[in-house]
Amino acid sequence: MTIPTDLEIARAVKLKPLPEVAARYGLSSDDLVPYGRHLAKVDHRLGTPEGPPPAHYVLVTAITPTPAGEGKTVHTIGLALGLERLGKRAVCTIRQPSMGPVFGIKGGAAGGGYSQVVPMEDFNLHLTGDFHAVAAANNLLAAAVDTSLLLDNPLGLDPLHISWKRVVDVNDRALRAITVGQGGARNGVPRETGFDITSASEVMAVLGLSTDLADMRARLGRIIVGETHDGRGVTAEEVECAGAMAAILRHAIDPTVMQTTEGTLACVHTGPFANIAHGNSSILADRVAARGSDYVVTEAGFGADMGAEKFFNIKCRASGLVPDVAVIVATVRALKSHSGMFPLKQGRPLPPALLEPNLEAVALGAANLEAQIDNVRAHGVPVVVAINRFPSDSPGELELIAQRALDAGAEAAEISEVHARGGAGGEALAAAVVRVAETSSGEFRFLYRDELPLAEKIETLALRIYGAGSVEFAPAARAQLERLEEQGFGHLPICVAKTQYSLSHDPQFKGRPRGFVFPIRELRLAAGAGFVIAYAGNIMTMPGLGRSPAYRRVDLDAEGRIQGLF
Repeated sequence: MTIPTDLEIARAVKLKPLPEVAARYGLSSDDLVPYGRHLAKVDHRLGTPEGPPPAHYVLVTAITPTPAGEGKTVHTIGLALGLERLGKRAVCTIRQPSMGPVFGIKGGAAGGGYSQVVPMEDFNLHLTGDFHAVAAANNLLAAAVDTSLLLDNPLGLDPLHISWKRVVDVNDRALRAITVGQGGARNGVPRETGFDITSASEVMAVLGLSTDLADMRARLGRIIVGETHDGRGVTAEEVECAGAMAAILRHAIDPTVMQTTEGTLACVHTGPFANIAHGNSSILADRVAARGSDYVVTEAGFGADMGAEKFFNIKCRASGLVPDVAVIVATVRALKSHSGMFPLKQGRPLPPALLEPNLEAVALGAANLEAQIDNVRAHGVPVVVAINRFPSDSPGELELIAQRALDAGAEAAEISEVHARGGAGGEALAAAVVRVAETSSGEFRFLYRDELPLAEKIETLALRIYGAGSVEFAPAARAQLERLEEQGFGHLPICVAKTQYSLSHDPQFKGRPRGFVFPIRELRLAAGAGFVIAYAGNIMTMPGLGRSPAYRRVDLDAEGRIQGLF
C-alpha cells in the first residue's frame, strides 16, 4: 500500500470558497481582504473587543521534542477538527512557518496527514508576506541606526554598544558574525555586528504581542537599538524610524485566515521561534478566532518548558486571556528516545530498534512527560495528554504512557490518530478536552510576580521548570542584570533562549535531568516586546543548514506546481 505524502493529501482536498468557510465563524465577505482565492487577511480590529472573548481557550504543547517530531501542529489542527465533529465551532490559531526550517531539516509546519492547513504550499512559502514586512521594518531600523552613526552621530551612539542586528528568513550561519562599514568612510562606521533569523526579530515579537495598531506603534518606538557612551539606551523613536516601521507593518498586523483539510477555519499569524523567542501565534489571531467560535485551539512552540511557559508568563500577561485546558502531545518513540537508549540525529533515519516494543525504555522516558505535566500544572492549568499513535506502537506501551500521565496529574490521556484519520481520529481527545474545559475549576497563575528581581525570575524558571539545581551567571550577564534593574526594566518577564531538545541547556541531557548548573551567558533587553531575553548555553539566533537540506528536494514541475515540500 502506497501512503500518500502530505503534499498529495493536501492537493486532493477540494477547497471551499474561503468566504463560505469564514461565514460559519461570523466573518462576512466584507471582513476579508483576499490574497488570491484561498487566503485572506482579516482586519485586526475585529480581534480587539472589550472584555474577554466567550470562546473556550485551549493550548496545545508537547513533551520535549526529538528530531523525529511529536505532531504538535498536527494536533492543534486535528483537535479543532475533532471538536467540530462534536458540534463545536472550533478555530485553530498557528504560527506562520519560517522558510529557514522549511528549506533546512524540519520542513514545513502546516500540520500533516489528514490534519493540515491548506493550500500547504502557500502556507509554507511566503503566505501573505508578513515575514518580509517584519524583515523590512527591522532592517530599515538597522540602516537608520548606521546612517545616524555615520552622519554626525547626533544621538551619541557608542559603536561598541549597538545591539540592533539585521535579519533574514533563511538559515545562514555565515551571517552570524560580520563586520559592516568596510570600504571607506562613505560606507559607514566599521563595527562588528551580525544577522538573526527573522523569527528572532524583536519586531516579530512586537507584532505577536500587540493588542491593536496603537499598541504596536508604541512598542516599536520603545525598541532599544543601542547605548550612548554614558550608558543611556537609545530608542527607535529617537532614531525617528518607528513611524516608518509601523507603516511597513500596517497590513502585517492583520491575521491571515485559511482553511483546513476538512473545510474549517484556521487563523495564521506571526512566527516567533520558541527556543530563541516567545514561540506563540499572535494575541490578535486568538481574539479574531474567538469572535465567532466556541473553542480556540492555539499552539505553543516546542515543549511545555519552552513555548507553553512563555505562553503563560509572557503572552497571557500581555493579552489578559487565560487557557481553560492544555493538551500535551506525546509519542511512544519520543519517550523511548528520552530514555537515553536510542540517540536520534537530525536528518538521519530512526534506528530500527526504536520501533520495536520496549516497555523499559518507555518507562524511563516517561519521566519527561511527567515533568511537562508538572510544568503546566504549576500554572494552575489542567492537562489532557494526547498520545500520538504510530503503527509501530504496541498496546502495552500506549497503556503505560496513559497510566503514567494520569498518575502524574493529567485529567485524561487519550490515544489520537488525527494524522491518519483527521477529525475522526481526534474525537476521543476532543471529548476529553470539552469535559475538562467546561467543568474544571482550575485557577490560572503566573509562575513569578512582576516585582521579583530579574535574577530571581530566571532562577525560578531554571529550578522549577527545567529542574536545575542552581544558576550560574557569567560576569557579563551579572553586569547586564544590574544595569537592567537600574534602568527600570526589572519588572519585565523573562524569555529564556535555550536548546529545545532538553529540559536543560544541554541537548545531551535527556529525560528529566535534575540538579545541573544552568548557565546564563548573556541578557538582551527587548523593551518593545516587553521582556528580557536570557541566553543559556550555546544557543544561537541564526541557524545553519545541514548536509542534506530540504531545499534540495523542492522544485517545480512542467506545469509550475511545487514539488518536494513536506
